[in-house]
Amino acid sequence: MPAVGHPGFELQDDELEYGVGIHNERGYATEKLAPSKEMATELVEKISKSFNTTSGKYAVLVNGLGATPLMEQYIFANDVLNKLAEKQINVVFSKVGSFVTAIDMLGISLTITKLDDGWEEYLRQDTQAIAW
Repeated sequence: MPAVGHPGFELQDDELEYGVGIHNERGYATEKLAPSKEMATELVEKISKSFNTTSGKYAVLVNGLGATPLMEQYIFANDVLNKLAEKQINVVFSKVGSFVTAIDMLGISLTITKLDDGWEEYLRQDTQAIAW
């Protein structure tokens, strides 16, 4: 955290934190590093419990937090999409990249959104926005 000159919290080299906030808020669990497939399973299960995923169309956003290479984001996104396909969740739109970042933040965020009528069309519209 630049204003105070030290990190909000520290992890060991072999640890990860699930649920970290974009402003360095602690998450809901600290665990040993895991393969991308295991992280995808953890997050898909956690997120899908929050809404009915048995029908409808969904969008997926994998966001790099600033210091995570794009290739690692793509690997994770692929694992997420495979997990959602196993659960027969109909993903019609996905986006991968560093859209909302924080200084020196390693990691990713995952957003799964159920789309109302017309939202898929809106997501696919051309834009001049610098952040899309």
